Amino acid sequence: MESQNCCGDAADATDRPEPGCCTVEHALSERELAADVETLATLGNDTRYEALRLIADANVEVCVCELEPALGVSQGAVSQALSRLFSAGLVDRRKDGRWRYYSATERAERLLDVLDVTRGPDHE
Repeated sequence: MESQNCCGDAADATDRPEPGCCTVEHALSERELAADVETLATLGNDTRYEALRLIADANVEVCVCELEPALGVSQGAVSQALSRLFSAGLVDRRKDGRWRYYSATERAERLLDVLDVTRGPDHE
């Protein structure tokens, strides 16, 4: 069976289209692209990712005081991680007296669900 290159011309395994002959585009705006990259960068840190998992798995608001011992890092590291998760729109926060409580946003829940699905059935 003969394949076609991106320009619709017949191609075999050695044919390559001329550079610039085809236009490749995506539907994301520059703003959406930047937001997605920021979200992925935020999740690309062990402490932030684990904090988000703990918050999402709790299914209730989680106090900062509960996260510090669970993550095993300093209060400053937890605070910085939560601030970054909040800025990326992955957690909501509520202040009650001197404590802050965090919950996962719907977007965070969907992202974590997708990661779970892509991990495959062999994960346990």
